[in-house]
Amino acid sequence: MRVIAGSAKGRRLAEFSGRAIRPTPDRVREALFSILYSRGGLAAGGKVVDLFAGSGALGIEALSRGAAEGWFVDSSRDAVATIRENLNRCSFSDKARILARDVWEALPLLADASPFDVIFADPPYGRDHASRLLEAIDRYRLLGKRGILCLETAASDPVPRQAGAIQLQDQRRYGLTMLHFYQHSAVEAPA
Repeated sequence: MRVIAGSAKGRRLAEFSGRAIRPTPDRVREALFSILYSRGGLAAGGKVVDLFAGSGALGIEALSRGAAEGWFVDSSRDAVATIRENLNRCSFSDKARILARDVWEALPLLADASPFDVIFADPPYGRDHASRLLEAIDRYRLLGKRGILCLETAASDPVPRQAGAIQLQDQRRYGLTMLHFYQHSAVEAPA
């Protein structure tokens, strides 16, 4: 797995193995960032958070493409060690903060750092985390007014159309993976 674009383009990222690990494939990451750019969600200088971060590939890709600050949340020791290694490989340690804790514990703590311009969330498949996650993001006001939440799920996982002020704007399927893009309901989707 490599960084696709930006200042760290081509850098190889460390990975780790385990039953619950599903790195987002390069073609899906590339599509995700293309969609983010088309929606105006990843401007230079923005702030991102990568929930259920795993290797940190999504947040690192955002830093490589000009995000000023990245937050990474994962409870796995292996994930945290891998994120640290990948941040060092890409020279982004000074732009990043890692919360080595359960996402559900971290969400209220992230309120002090919010709002975020982009929130990446890749929860374990098949556990119906989407509704609870969106409700918490809305409750703690983590998503900026013009921000984008990108939720990755299995194609068969249910997702809500809306949670509070956050509304589903777009969905894309890539094999067994679905990408869902949410924004505040007051933000108009681009034509």
